[in-house]
Amino acid sequence: MGSTTHLAYDYPLLGAFWTMLLLFLWITWFVLLFRVVTDLFRDDALSGWAKAGWLVLVVALPFVGVFAYLVARGRTMGRREIAQARARQEAFDRYVRETAAGSGGGTGQGGTADELHRLSEIRSRGDLTDEEFDRAKELVLSGRGAGHTR
Repeated sequence: MGSTTHLAYDYPLLGAFWTMLLLFLWITWFVLLFRVVTDLFRDDALSGWAKAGWLVLVVALPFVGVFAYLVARGRTMGRREIAQARARQEAFDRYVRETAAGSGGGTGQGGTADELHRLSEIRSRGDLTDEEFDRAKELVLSGRGAGHTR
């Protein structure tokens, strides 16, 4: 029983502050390091040899390499990130437009959803009974709706 026990109140407040500060700086350093490496591979203007050189510098001398990269190429890092975000958004928008246009079900007039919407409008006007609406809806959903032959 000769060993001393350290309790939470034995750790001074200033020590806790410095520990949290160092932890914050350590996490910030890794975020910065990964951002630099990600930007390095994102940049299409650099040749493969230039990317390899920067990567060797960042891995061999991390602090010097990262700070040199930020000084030399940091101004355009944001532009490259914005360009990539725009490209991803445009690709997503294009995919959504193509998917929405392709979900026409082969009817040629807008698809299954449009046919169901038109059917519900016709039923709400009173031109279709509920039984007729259900039969027409089944035909549309099975792919044998308007514009399809049996």
